[in-house]
Amino acid sequence: MKLALILLLAFLLDFPPSGLGKNGTAAARPATVHIGAIFSHNSTIGRVAKVAIDAAVSDINADPSILRGTKLVVEMQDSNCNSFIGVVQALQFMETDIVAIIGPQSSVLAHVISHVSNELRVPLVSFSATDPTLNSLQYPFFVRSTRSDLFQMAAVADLVDYYQWNQVIAVFIDDDHGRNGVASLGDKLAEKRHKISYKAALRPGATSSDIMDLLVKVALMGSRIIVLHVSPDIGIKVFSTARYLGMMSSGYVWIATDWLSSLLDSSSLLDATTMEAMQGVLALRQHTADSRLKNVLVSRWSQLVKNGKAENFKLNSYGLYAYDTVWLVSHALDAFFRDGGRVSFSNDSNLHDAEGGSLHLEAMSVFDQGQVLLNKILNTSFDGVTGKVQFDYERNLIRPAYDLLNIVGTGWRTIGYWTNYSGLSIVPPEKLYEKPENLSASNQQLFSMIWPGDTVSKPRGWVFPNNGKELRIGVPNRASFRQFVSVSSKSNDIKGFCIDVFTAAVNLLPYPLPYRFVSFGNGHENPSYSKLAEMVALGEFDAAVGDMSIVTNRTKIVDFTQPYAQSGLVIVTSVKKMNSGVWAFLQPFTWEMWLVTVCALLLVGAVIWILEHRLNDEFRGPPKRQIVTIFWFSFSSLFFAHRENTISTAGRMVLIIWLFVVLIIQSSYTASLTSILTVQHLSSSVGGIEKLIASDEPIGFQVGSFAENYLAEDLGVSRSRLKALGSPSDYARALERGSGEGGVAAVVDERPYIELFLSTQCKFAAIGSEFTRNGWGFAFPRDSPLAVDFSTAILTLSENGDLQRIHDKWLSTSACSSDGNELDSETLQIYSFLGLFLICGLACVLALLVYFVGVIRQYFRHCPVEGTDPSGAGSSRSRHSLRRFFSFMDDKEEDVKNRSKRRNMQREESSVVSNQSFVGFNSTISP
Repeated sequence: MKLALILLLAFLLDFPPSGLGKNGTAAARPATVHIGAIFSHNSTIGRVAKVAIDAAVSDINADPSILRGTKLVVEMQDSNCNSFIGVVQALQFMETDIVAIIGPQSSVLAHVISHVSNELRVPLVSFSATDPTLNSLQYPFFVRSTRSDLFQMAAVADLVDYYQWNQVIAVFIDDDHGRNGVASLGDKLAEKRHKISYKAALRPGATSSDIMDLLVKVALMGSRIIVLHVSPDIGIKVFSTARYLGMMSSGYVWIATDWLSSLLDSSSLLDATTMEAMQGVLALRQHTADSRLKNVLVSRWSQLVKNGKAENFKLNSYGLYAYDTVWLVSHALDAFFRDGGRVSFSNDSNLHDAEGGSLHLEAMSVFDQGQVLLNKILNTSFDGVTGKVQFDYERNLIRPAYDLLNIVGTGWRTIGYWTNYSGLSIVPPEKLYEKPENLSASNQQLFSMIWPGDTVSKPRGWVFPNNGKELRIGVPNRASFRQFVSVSSKSNDIKGFCIDVFTAAVNLLPYPLPYRFVSFGNGHENPSYSKLAEMVALGEFDAAVGDMSIVTNRTKIVDFTQPYAQSGLVIVTSVKKMNSGVWAFLQPFTWEMWLVTVCALLLVGAVIWILEHRLNDEFRGPPKRQIVTIFWFSFSSLFFAHRENTISTAGRMVLIIWLFVVLIIQSSYTASLTSILTVQHLSSSVGGIEKLIASDEPIGFQVGSFAENYLAEDLGVSRSRLKALGSPSDYARALERGSGEGGVAAVVDERPYIELFLSTQCKFAAIGSEFTRNGWGFAFPRDSPLAVDFSTAILTLSENGDLQRIHDKWLSTSACSSDGNELDSETLQIYSFLGLFLICGLACVLALLVYFVGVIRQYFRHCPVEGTDPSGAGSSRSRHSLRRFFSFMDDKEEDVKNRSKRRNMQREESSVVSNQSFVGFNSTISP
């Protein structure tokens, strides 16, 4: 296809033979080196680029350290905004010794020339083609020396996300550049869960009438966030027309891509009418760091314009990138020549064979070392007027950044910056790159913005579309519990608790909302609410209003409002009155709790006895007395009636902790027993959700409720045990029959339904509390701004009391006392006191550990090891030592110390007697 395109163009143009031979060799350092430049000289970018390129060529040729004697020649061609002319000029370049081409602006022209440059191995370096589809994968010899629209659209998406808008309208030129840029914007918005709600395309060269017609359509849309991605001449017309239509007023947001900043930077002074039409616009501009090189070029600019005999205009960011692009190619050429590169060309034999000798395609030649020069360009790194010029592995300039400008008065103010390194920030990019990367939401920050209409308040970004379309609101046509939603079969009148909440919320919206209710279901049985949510997601309904629970699988396809009613699954079952009975005093605790409490009593008594036995006479005596003491102390401490005093520090510590545990247990027991003896209770065979799941009894659920899937999929209940029930009367009949007679053991349903059911059915009761936490909300399509507005309205209804008044109107009729229709299915469990028992047990273990360490130390201090009999058996010696140790532990500590003291005194007396005898003996034998 590439070769065919070139052949077609050559046939149309009928190139004459050039007579240029390209097979000769060139010197290592030629006297001159030629590069081409193709762009529209009379465009906003082209006027500035032409002067910038001339300035760069002049500066490079004046600097002997760059090309070292080789003169750089840039042959510029004016494409005059015509892609066909640009292609012709590019092909003509291929007849000469052009080693690289810079430009072009047009996306179409860039694509075509990229095909040609790939075939002929001539690098194409563009300072203005921002189309993101121009990439190295498709065009290996294409190099972009400016920022891709991909980064610009990422900045726009971050702005939309920062201001918490959901949808935008994209106005663009219907060409490759416009379409591809908007496609990139859609991708970036989708990454942040936003979207383009409407793509408004203008044909190239659109007239004022075309723009008027398009903006009238845009004004009828709901979104007020408009991204304008056009050329400067059309952009000015769009703003002028928008002002005429009142679309530059409060509530609108206009985000202009970098075409507007280029126009403002290069224009000496726009007329007051044009500036007035752009007040409050947010514009992007490619960021170029302040530097000495940039300041020098800016200071020379006026003289450079005069030297070029052009009209007076200023330097913009594209002019800076054009200047650096020439320097980029020059640095690459210097490296190319330094490494022995040679400028040589050869004919393409394929082209020669294809033309048959009549179209003179042999004039077009291939740059033999074009790949080498391309690699030099990609590896070049230097400091230019735009900052650091260097390419990453994807051939993008490093450190992409944009200035964010707020158009106010006769100029603009910078409200922040965008980088792909840290997102939105008020800190200049140069300083941000000195810090660690941080893209967190908390780090995103901008200065205040003055929006259209001269307001500083952030626009909502959305209004209800002014196109006369009514919202189709799906309403479930229920067969039961019609207090929530009911549809009259005769008049099709729809009313109920949920409907009143919705209409009250509509009245609080800051805009009129045309809508009509559409019933969903046949009215004979409750419809599927999951199916209703799917219809909202598919666009068959614009919203769903009713008693719809907010559950996980539905939130994946629709957006819900703030819950207007709390809901959760509860169990209702048949109950009977429970008499306290003769064993009522055992009911406050489960048998596990009783067992653990008794064991803890005995354990603490034994620990206190061990700690006090060697110190306290009250814990000594015959074995029978000591056992009685342990039991008496244990059980009397339960009532704080123990008479024995504790002496040891460890014993007192254990006792204090144990008495605290006893206080908690005693208080809980007293409270529970009082409730059992004084309050009428209900009993049921169903003991809670865990016991209900573990049993094999049937469970009832409401038709259409999410309870069926929750029980089966989340709790693992077999579907064969689940029985669908359609009405409150079905509930009552199934519960009265019970599981043994074809009924159910319990019904699992949401609390609002159960409360309404129990208000007239006093024979049943709800067991325990809710075991799921849900709520009811209105469903809207994903990312619908209406969900946010209705959530705000529902919160207002809740705060001002209207929500409660609506609830009382529909749901406050109760014939049964609410005191008796809930029962606690659980007595006091061991789990509730587990922490206390663990603390007490740990204290006992630590006290015993300290005690035994002290006893062992005393044993070795006061009971010296006796001499061993070598002939004695080892086991006998071990038993004897163990008996000695237990005997030592049984002795009172005071007695042990007294015995030790007496032994020491006897040793001292014996030593004195021995010394006296020895002295007497010596005196007898002395001469």
